[in-house]
Amino acid sequence: MDDTAPQSASAPAPSQARKGTWSTVLPRLLVLAGITALTLAILLNREQLRRFAGYGYPGIFLISLLGSATVIVPAPSIAVVFAMGGLLNPFLLGPIAGLGEALGETTGYLAGATGRAIIADRDLYQRVVRWTRRYGLIPIFVLSAVPNPVFDIAGIAAGALQIPFWQFLLVCFLGKTVKGTLMALLGAGFFALV
Repeated sequence: MDDTAPQSASAPAPSQARKGTWSTVLPRLLVLAGITALTLAILLNREQLRRFAGYGYPGIFLISLLGSATVIVPAPSIAVVFAMGGLLNPFLLGPIAGLGEALGETTGYLAGATGRAIIADRDLYQRVVRWTRRYGLIPIFVLSAVPNPVFDIAGIAAGALQIPFWQFLLVCFLGKTVKGTLMALLGAGFFALV
């Protein structure tokens, strides 16, 4: 009597299951290591980043880019946009900050595209995935337009769902521009009262 169970037709042979393991795992590990290193570098140099605000629009772009490049860890770029709203044109400041933030969110998108298992079991992640499957890019826009600490999860979900990168970037830019412009206008209004 044979004690071995027959292999399912859909199950890969043991040699096939191992084939490509490093070719799929290594890129994910490299992206995760790169994002982690970037996040640590940004966190360790927060004070130097705040000095970039003194460089006007290019400084705001750089702060927004680097602040959004951190995944899951909040960065202070929105406070800088608010503060600079009293010094710079809010209608120019918003799109510049929005572009920087949208480009910075590439790290979350890449984390989702290459490392789906990083947060796949989290309830909030599953909720964002369901919303995005049901409503398309609308949740990405809404979450990017509203100041919140969970947009990185939306970026990771967009990457995991293989939403075309240009669509993610465009919708993210539009939402981040709305948020940046509103924060700059609030900052301008606040400093006008003071």
